[in-house]
Amino acid sequence: MTKIILASRSPRRKQLLEWAEVPFEIVVKETDERFPPGLEPDEIAVYIARNKALAIEQQNNQHEIILAADTIVVLGEAIIGKPVHREEAISILLALSGEKHRVITGVVIRKGAKEIAFADTTEVEFHDLSIAQIEFYVDKYKPYDKAGAYAIQEWIGVVGIKSVTGDFYNVMGLPVSRVVRELEKFKV
Repeated sequence: MTKIILASRSPRRKQLLEWAEVPFEIVVKETDERFPPGLEPDEIAVYIARNKALAIEQQNNQHEIILAADTIVVLGEAIIGKPVHREEAISILLALSGEKHRVITGVVIRKGAKEIAFADTTEVEFHDLSIAQIEFYVDKYKPYDKAGAYAIQEWIGVVGIKSVTGDFYNVMGLPVSRVVRELEKFKV
């Protein structure tokens, strides 16, 4: 497979592409993660991912395959971002406790004028979590860089998740099997 540019500093996306044996290099540019009002959650994730890809493309990478992604967590109609501090992380996990939520990853793959964009959704349900469990997790794992204040592959995922419907790796940040299939379409 042709080497791609991964427009993400997420260690989880990096790990998933390594597991899939996709050759890549990481190139990141800070981008605004705000979005226009009125977008549906899947459109929001794709919109932010597209902005990440375009920011890299504008750095003289028009002839490279660029992969960008953004993951959001949706509880009911509320979009849950990354917690800023301990209290917010605890509050988010208390809200997710005993509930089903959706994890949506927007993916944009670009090379010049060609673009493939999609959103993948996975439904996750937590068991009821005690405040002690939540505080232990937040204090030990410090999930401040994670949408929804958790990582499924960490302790809280192992002991706290009741069910996952959809792509497990999507919850980690990248629906990697679909990404690999879509990357095949960029072969010359």
